[in-house]
Amino acid sequence: MNPRTSSLNRKRIGWGELFWSYLGLTLLSLVVVFPILVLLSASLKPAGDVFEYPPRLWPRTFSLENYQGALEKAPLLRYLWNTLLVSVGVTLGQLVTSALAAFSFARLNFPAKRALFVAVLATYMVPWELTLIPNYLTISNFKLLDSYWGLVLPFLAGAFGIFLLRQSFMQIAEEYFDAAKMDGATPLQQLRYVALPLARPAIASLALLTFLNTWNMYLWPLIVTNEPTWRTAQIGLRFFLVDQEGSNYGFVAAGAILVLAPTLIAFVLLERAFVRGISLGGVKG
Repeated sequence: MNPRTSSLNRKRIGWGELFWSYLGLTLLSLVVVFPILVLLSASLKPAGDVFEYPPRLWPRTFSLENYQGALEKAPLLRYLWNTLLVSVGVTLGQLVTSALAAFSFARLNFPAKRALFVAVLATYMVPWELTLIPNYLTISNFKLLDSYWGLVLPFLAGAFGIFLLRQSFMQIAEEYFDAAKMDGATPLQQLRYVALPLARPAIASLALLTFLNTWNMYLWPLIVTNEPTWRTAQIGLRFFLVDQEGSNYGFVAAGAILVLAPTLIAFVLLERAFVRGISLGGVKG
């Protein structure tokens, strides 16, 4: 942006409005970040200082004994590995199915296309809890309880991903696809070499949202995993640290930070693409 244009916009908005806007955003940021800072501080304090009075946000002495104790008390590394595999599997599956379906709805012509798209969107309005029992019975009948497949299969396709990528594909100029057709590109080649490269922000947004939602899933892993070795991080944290070490809040805080860290890292790395993809995805109907 031209610095002169930016300066004119700033004057047009008014310094007072900018000040109050930034102040409000700063306060909202503190509200969001403060609980995480308290959790991080508790995880780095020695056991006797977690409930010290007066309370201190900054530990007097830093200690990693809570992390060591949490890893010794519960197989958190195994739980984190399970969660990572499930999250990556669901994310890749949603990207593949959403891209194929979205490209079909955006660029191909076939009978009842609009009606089918409306039907797909209608599934997004159905509360997920209503499908919990049918999904569980299906997974149980296929003998997939206590397995990665049982954790992943019900979430390999979703209406939101199809809608988001369809909107993004419809923003791409028709000339790109016309040029690809003149070169003899098939629909799959158009998807691979034209649509996907030009829709990277939307793909990154879908990947981030899917990864975060899957990483933080609690109810589904709770009901389909009975053996401790198949549990995800949230379930393991609940059963082993909260139940067995509930009085040791330092262990619980350290375990929670270990579970929370990958999602924070993923969001920081993809935040810009996420915002751009969401903003581009809702322009054209």
